[in-house]
Amino acid sequence: MRAIRVHEFGPPSVMKVEDVSDPKAGPKQLVITVRAAGVNPVDTYIRAGTYAKKPALPYTPGFDAAGVVDSVGPDVTRFKPGDRVYMNGNVSGAYAQKTLCLEDSVFPLPERLTFAQGAGIWVPYATAYYALHDVAKVGPAETVLVHGASGGVGSAAVQIARAAGLRVLGTAGTDKGLELVSSLGAAAFNHRDSGYLDRISEATQGRGPDVILEMLANVNLAKDLGMIAPRGRIVVIGNRGTIEINPRDAMAKAASVIGMLLMNTTAEDARRISAAVNAGFENGTLTPVVGREFPLSDAVQAHEAVLAPGALGKIVLIP
Repeated sequence: MRAIRVHEFGPPSVMKVEDVSDPKAGPKQLVITVRAAGVNPVDTYIRAGTYAKKPALPYTPGFDAAGVVDSVGPDVTRFKPGDRVYMNGNVSGAYAQKTLCLEDSVFPLPERLTFAQGAGIWVPYATAYYALHDVAKVGPAETVLVHGASGGVGSAAVQIARAAGLRVLGTAGTDKGLELVSSLGAAAFNHRDSGYLDRISEATQGRGPDVILEMLANVNLAKDLGMIAPRGRIVVIGNRGTIEINPRDAMAKAASVIGMLLMNTTAEDARRISAAVNAGFENGTLTPVVGREFPLSDAVQAHEAVLAPGALGKIVLIP
């Protein structure tokens, strides 16, 4: 089969398409024929070697994928060949024509979702859910600001926050992005406009958001501290550099800045989060937004696109 392989950490060009052996299912494992693989910003950080946790080299990138069960190993009871599924992680990497998964990491793909949408489930929705409910511990009627609300994690966060009864504000940097944020039920603000912080203040009657989900802390964290509500929580989901802040801004409001990595969640966290988001996909309150599709051979371009300004929904690879 064909798969993307990384033999050294570095720029997108270190990803190469190679012919590798098909994975074989062992006890409680499944082999999935990948119809779509999700591309996430975290994939680029790992590939570059800048992420907190690094895989052993060589490796095949990718956590998210959706497809059809190809074969099952001994003791697999919930799936059979031919089933439509998605996964919340894998053993052998998702950027490939086939991937090996543990049965506990595989879930039925609702008929209402395409394979491309299924590839946009785990990392975006689990990140958003964990950030809102476990880290920020949001409550109904609170106001949450989602920076980068038109991207994969951002659009997931808007939907999850709306379903939880929060008032949602979202930023984006393009007209299409703003349209998407509005269509998901959030008040949209263009972060490229010089006065957008004043408009967010007006929208919250000068109080500021109770919770801010931050996708680019090295650019926005100081601004976040300036506008967060008293006893507010800023959850750092994404960051690409350093920033200088004034701690007094946090002290004055008794505000919290909390970092998170999805990889720090436990197996029990994964089961709980999966149950919650699966219910949303089944009842229609959650629907992954697919922005662009690339062939597997264009993984380099996909990694460049996922970090480019103006992200719109999920980027996926089609093997």
